[in-house]
Amino acid sequence: MAPVTRNESRVTAFIGLGSNVGDPPAQIRRAMQTLAAMPETRLVRGSSLYRNPPAGYLDQPEFVNAVARIETRLAPRDWLEQLLAIERAHGRVRDFPNGPRTLDLDILLYGERTVREPKLTIPHPRMVERAFVLVPLAEIAPKTVLPGGARVADLVKNVDASALVKLGDDEALDVRT
Repeated sequence: MAPVTRNESRVTAFIGLGSNVGDPPAQIRRAMQTLAAMPETRLVRGSSLYRNPPAGYLDQPEFVNAVARIETRLAPRDWLEQLLAIERAHGRVRDFPNGPRTLDLDILLYGERTVREPKLTIPHPRMVERAFVLVPLAEIAPKTVLPGGARVADLVKNVDASALVKLGDDEALDVRT
């Protein structure tokens, strides 16, 4: 494995989490715990859990999604490698695009940076179209501004969130540190 690249100061980043195989709420909780234990990283807050229909490939179970706010010194490429390793440790298999998964972790935002590299695009290219990303993101960081100037609180008004169901407190996350 290549050496890890570190920033001198912490960067605020947001990670999208999703699962629709096994026990999705438990998968998300375990993933949040794993994120909290990452090197050079602090988990600041996790959103509530939201159940929603699948996007893309529709013949699969509903998803449970959340968003995590982190502060990290890890560089974006290193974060991607860490997230892929967490997915694999949780049994993620990539049979086909948008298929069922035990765990899906996506870098949504990394500070104010825009990244365009092979297999890494930040901000996440479809985040502004997805209620299951914007609603939990707006819950924990409504004042966040995306590269280009759009505020999360404004973007969330433009997505159809009618199919999104916020799960009860017994299924919600409490990861504030």
